[in-house]
Amino acid sequence: MATNTATHTEAPGGHKPGFPPFQKDTFASQLVWLAIAFVGLYLIISRIAVPRIGGIFEERSKRIEGDLAAAQGLKAESEAALAAYEKSLADARNNAQTIAGETRDKLNAQAEERRKALEGELNVKLADAEKQIAKTKSDAMANVRGIAVDAAGAIVERLIGTAPAAPAVTAAVDDALKG
Repeated sequence: MATNTATHTEAPGGHKPGFPPFQKDTFASQLVWLAIAFVGLYLIISRIAVPRIGGIFEERSKRIEGDLAAAQGLKAESEAALAAYEKSLADARNNAQTIAGETRDKLNAQAEERRKALEGELNVKLADAEKQIAKTKSDAMANVRGIAVDAAGAIVERLIGTAPAAPAVTAAVDDALKG
């Protein structure tokens, strides 16, 4: 006798049971429960989740608008600060130019005073030098006649070998200087 030792997974009717969602006798009840679950989930989402999400979006939108307004205010503040900085910089430049002009005028006046004082000193020294030159010239001119007489006497003595008479040499030099 042959014994069947294999285990069977079949139902006692001789065939395998089908996948439960595809069984015809439970299909209608599954559709009802699907509709109930869908309506329940829809109500939960529409009454609880959607208002929360909407509130989050609204809060985020308000925060963004507030941040944009604050950024706009800060931008206006920075533009005002920049304008004030540029104005103070322009004022400082004008002030520096005024101070530089005043200093330049003051230094020019001092230089002009120094130039005039130095010019006066140089004029005095020049006048003294001219007086000294004139005196030296007149002294030299007074000595020129004597030197000319001596030189003429020495030249004549050298040429002729005998010394000429002093009054004759003096008369000859006086005639040469007049003429």
